[in-house]
Amino acid sequence: MTNGAGMADRDGGLLLFRFRGVPVLLSASWWVGSVAIIVLYAPLVDRFLPEAGPVVSLSLAAAFAVLLGASVLAHELGHCVVALKLGIPVRRLRLFLLGGLAEISRTPRRPAQEGMIAAAGPVVSAVLAALCGFVLLLMPAAGPVWLLVLECAVANVAVAVFNMLPGLPLDGGRMLRAGVWALFGDRGIGTRAAVVGGWLVAALLMFWALWGLAEDSPDRWLRLGVCALTAWFVVSGARGELAADQRRTWPAGLALADLVRPVLQLPAESPVADALTAAAGRGVVLVRADGVAAGLLDPVAAERLAERSPMAPAEQAAEPIRPESVLLDSEPGEEIAERVAETPAWQFLVVDGEGRPAGVLHRDDLRASLTGRSHF
Repeated sequence: MTNGAGMADRDGGLLLFRFRGVPVLLSASWWVGSVAIIVLYAPLVDRFLPEAGPVVSLSLAAAFAVLLGASVLAHELGHCVVALKLGIPVRRLRLFLLGGLAEISRTPRRPAQEGMIAAAGPVVSAVLAALCGFVLLLMPAAGPVWLLVLECAVANVAVAVFNMLPGLPLDGGRMLRAGVWALFGDRGIGTRAAVVGGWLVAALLMFWALWGLAEDSPDRWLRLGVCALTAWFVVSGARGELAADQRRTWPAGLALADLVRPVLQLPAESPVADALTAAAGRGVVLVRADGVAAGLLDPVAAERLAERSPMAPAEQAAEPIRPESVLLDSEPGEEIAERVAETPAWQFLVVDGEGRPAGVLHRDDLRASLTGRSHF
């Protein structure tokens, strides 16, 4: 992205700043959550500080909403820092209604990496809670500032404890996956175990909410709403993790050679109509006179160009060959599946160990072989 701080990102929210090149975004739903926090915490301030007027109560509630957002941000930055230290790129960091999310661009290659990245967030939250607790020991247990620090300590404890629950997409679920992965040597087994953990977490949340209804608890409706929303988030996240893992799983016995289409090399200045005819379902690498590849022929763009100008150079309908869209024919299948899933391209050039074109892989061909219906 080229937009600067304070500008809107079209699919993530408001860009606040960049941390080591990673955009930090504020989703519009975060404001909804903050308003809810202010409405809920203003009466709490009145209970602890009866002398506080409406302005003070609302100000402290708003300050708490900002501190809670900052705490969640610090939690996610913990994930981000460890991922970057391990050489794993982070696409973006986003704050939204139910918390935050550091979107890692590549799946960790080893269970220890996943475990360290997952543990970083709760560790940061625990440290913040401890710091707030230390500050509380140094100040009198009264007054608006004391209440604010107390609420911040409790919030960070809650963030740390909740995220340690052993179910995806929570950090505890990722740590569970890492442990099972290390034990059995199969990330897929770890994912399935952590997905079951996520379902159990969601079930426990709903049980607690229904228990409040049965006991006629004063906060029963608030509890029901929060638990239902959180349970939905956990179940949806667990399903997403399971689907993503299935898209990365390379079936036994499947060879890359079974999926790639034959490749044809043509001069970049070839008439586009002739290039389309010569392609006949094959991948086409267009090569300039100096021997440099101009790109892969895009059949759709080539057909449009041929309708207007059949003698136009085929290079005008070429899709650039980028490093991320080049696959080595000796790469492990799961790494190929992950590369395809994470790269915004529909065709990939497959090369041999000496860099010579060995074929072209279409995203749809791989998708059909892996799942038959899932979409990258």
